[in-house]
This record gives sequence, C-alpha cells and structure tokens, in this order.
Amino acid sequence: MVSQFISSHDVPLLGDLPFPFPEGTHAIGRLDKDSEGLLLLTTDKAVTRLIFSGKKSHERKYLVMLQNEMSDVTFKELSEGVKIKIKNGEEYVARPEKVFRVHIPVSLYPWATDPREIYPHTWLVITITEGKYRQVRKMALAVKHRCLRLIRLQIENISIEGIAPGEVKELNQESFYRLAGLDNS
Repeated sequence: MVSQFISSHDVPLLGDLPFPFPEGTHAIGRLDKDSEGLLLLTTDKAVTRLIFSGKKSHERKYLVMLQNEMSDVTFKELSEGVKIKIKNGEEYVARPEKVFRVHIPVSLYPWATDPREIYPHTWLVITITEGKYRQVRKMALAVKHRCLRLIRLQIENISIEGIAPGEVKELNQESFYRLAGLDNS
C-alpha cells in the first residue's frame, strides 16, 4: 500500500482502508513503497513539524532484514556510523542511536516471517533520530548489505505492537502528544 490518499498510479491507497478518515488527514513521515509498519496519520499540520523538524529529536525504530550474514566488524562499523549520500549528493555520517541483532525475530514479531529466511540473512533492530530520506536502506548499503525488508516498529512511544497490518488505531490528542513526546502547550 502506498502511504498516501491520492495517486496517479493504480496502486492501493490509504483511502482504501475500511476507516472513515476525516478530511485533511495526511501521513506523518511516509513510508516508501518497499517499507511497511507504523504510519502516523493526522489532521494536525503542526504535528509533522513538531516530530520531524522540532527542537527535540524523536526516535524511530525499525526491524530490518539484510541480505547475507553481517560480520562483527561490519556490525561495529554500522554501529559507529557510516557515510551516506543525502540531498544534492552531499555526504552525511548517519549514526544509529541503537542497533542490535535479532536472531529469531518471529518470536518477537510473529508477522515478520519471510520466505527469504532460507537464504543467508541478518535481522537487526535499528533506532535512528535523523530520518534522512531512505536512511536505513542507505546505511545498510554503505556496509554492503541490501535491505530485503524494512518495518517501522515505533516512533517515540507509539508502537505497532498489538496492531494488525492494515488496522487503524485512533488516539485522542492528549494520548498522542504524550506518547509522541510532544509538548501540547
């Protein structure tokens, strides 16, 4: 599904979900077409700015399946930060806040089973705060691993835990601001 309501292409859209979205609903920090997981939607235009451009950085946690097994040396390199290209080809050192291996993600995330698991791979949980365009994918490529699957698990304290794929869970403004680590004053 594409994380938008309108597209010139014939693709599944957010509006196709069985939920009466209010007019003016938009995605906060969209997911690219090859990614999945938590997507925040709001009608409050200030929320996007507060989460992604505010004074306080907000953590975003991803479950990532990488092609091939990652060596300890490469894991350390990724953990310490890698150079990626951002706007206009500028180099940027992207450092994860946290990164750890998950050896059996199915026990933690039962919906994360993947038929490609029969081939050599590595599952990681990566937490970032910068949120550059396709940052996690670019970080994986910088250490010579292709990202096979990218699932956003959490933004601050808002998690996909207990939410089925395609399910919409509403939060009132007070709960949302509290869980998102936003000042509601």
